[in-house]
Amino acid sequence: MPTPGPDGTAAVRLTSGLPETVLPEEPDAVRAALADALAQPGERRRHAVADVVRADPRSLAAWAALGALARDDVEAYACFRVGYHRGLDALRGAGWKGSGLVRWSHGPNRGFLRCLDGLRSAAGAIGEHAEEDRCAQFLRQLDPAWSPDWTGFPA
Repeated sequence: MPTPGPDGTAAVRLTSGLPETVLPEEPDAVRAALADALAQPGERRRHAVADVVRADPRSLAAWAALGALARDDVEAYACFRVGYHRGLDALRGAGWKGSGLVRWSHGPNRGFLRCLDGLRSAAGAIGEHAEEDRCAQFLRQLDPAWSPDWTGFPA
């Protein structure tokens, strides 16, 4: 029988997926390119991050950064949505079957969680409040300790 959590409820596993999933680290070259891009002056930064996305469109951290640098709410929504779906693909590739934890405390998971939180925030900004609520719930399911201030996107 599952052990109850701090709120008195116990996790129910409905699939044979992993209890916790950790995504693989992004390649060193991609992490270095993204760090260099983010260090660019303001007027060049967004274009430099877009170049990282073009070079490796599987980089969840790059999609999250591009969404954060978007010129408007619709562009942010699009970037975060792409990163979110790429992240779901990456999670499935890592053995996730639709349930189980994906914690912020594991650095490689942060790109996906940033995309999901950015999607939550951008959905709210464009009036998609049902999606905003679903994303917030999904974040809490993936990491019960989730805190929106971890990513810096509006709560």
